[in-house]
Amino acid sequence: QLQLVQSGGGLVQPGGSLRLSCAAYGFTLDTYIIGWFRQAPGKEREGVACISDSGNIINYADSVKGRFTVSRDNAKNTVYLQMNSLKPEDTAAYYCAADRRHYCSGPIPKYEYDYYGQGTQVTVSS
Repeated sequence: QLQLVQSGGGLVQPGGSLRLSCAAYGFTLDTYIIGWFRQAPGKEREGVACISDSGNIINYADSVKGRFTVSRDNAKNTVYLQMNSLKPEDTAAYYCAADRRHYCSGPIPKYEYDYYGQGTQVTVSS
C-alpha cells in the first residue's frame, strides 16, 4: 500500500521543540518533492516548508523561517520537520505530502499532491 505515515507532534510549551517525521511506504521518496503544510481551525491552510527531491532546494514560510528546519534522508525514505522556538500560533494539524510535479522554488504548494500523510496535531500552550 502506497502511503505516507507521520509521527511526532504533541503538546509542548512555548519556546519548546518538536520533530515531525514523514515516512513513505510502498514507494521511494527520492523523486518526490515534500511539502509540509498546516491547518488550524477556522484558518486557511498554510504552506510551511518544501524540500526538493534532492534536498538542494528548500523553502519556508516567513512565519517559520529561522525556527523550522526541513530535511530528508532518502536512504531511510523519510523527511523531517524540526520545529524550534515554538509559539502558540504554531498550533495546528500538520501534514506532509509528496508530489513529482510541484516545485519548491516558488510559493509552497498546498494542494494537489500525489500522496498525503495522515496529519499530526501540534499544540503549543503553557
